[in-house]
Amino acid sequence: MGQKQALSLLGLANRARKVISGEELVVKEVKAGRAKLVLLSLDASPNTAKKIQDKCSFYNTQIKFIENREVLGWSIGKAERVVLAVMDDGFARKIAALLDAN
Repeated sequence: MGQKQALSLLGLANRARKVISGEELVVKEVKAGRAKLVLLSLDASPNTAKKIQDKCSFYNTQIKFIENREVLGWSIGKAERVVLAVMDDGFARKIAALLDAN
């Protein structure tokens, strides 16, 4: 139940223009310190997963995992997405809390 609510909230954050997607854009926002939460698909390629996890670890950005790219893309009303970043602190805290409740 927690993941479904989190994904619904992610859609709301996207409509509020507080979500970005795409590996390079996410890395750029993590480096700048603007990304509050990164969501990574579990079916991301090993290179992409390592790059995103290393950047999040180095820049102390919270990262959560979603089951697959279809679910991640669907949650923001777009095609498949491997990685997303939530830019708003409030949305990021609530989404992370809902995902942790799973």
